[in-house]
Amino acid sequence: MDLMNHVFPPYSDKFVVVFIDDILIYSRDESDHAEHLRIVLQTLIDKQLYAKLSKKVKFLGHTVLGDGTRVDPSKISTIPPRNVSKVRSFLGLAGYYIRFVKGFSLIATPMTKLLHKDVKFEWTKKCQWSFERLKILLTEAPVLIQPELGKELWSTVTRQLMVSVVC
Repeated sequence: MDLMNHVFPPYSDKFVVVFIDDILIYSRDESDHAEHLRIVLQTLIDKQLYAKLSKKVKFLGHTVLGDGTRVDPSKISTIPPRNVSKVRSFLGLAGYYIRFVKGFSLIATPMTKLLHKDVKFEWTKKCQWSFERLKILLTEAPVLIQPELGKELWSTVTRQLMVSVVC
């Protein structure tokens, strides 16, 4: 990651985000994206680094595809939490993806009540339903896409390219 941060400082947070060995290139439109992609690839060539182009990349708990961003299903636990600490951990992780789940707080309420002080931990059917519902909603969450100016929202496709750098 230190190497990547030294390679891309002029472009960081302008149209490049680097995390460990992944490079996210983002742009406002296709013509900018083509130019940004050219700059990044030329920079890699100049630094004698090799890139593996990918259409599907896991990035900060999300799966980024050509058609949008999804929750990374490997991040969602399949085992119900059995104590306050595990409930807090699950709700914290699930809360990271709150933008993917409509009505999140209402669905999470039975588990959230377990976090209150002086409440005896009792995993009820409502808690189990809440856990199962959130798990389903997170793993089957809709794809979030970036709208394009001048185009209908439902026909918009995100044009992002992820590059995994191989040193």
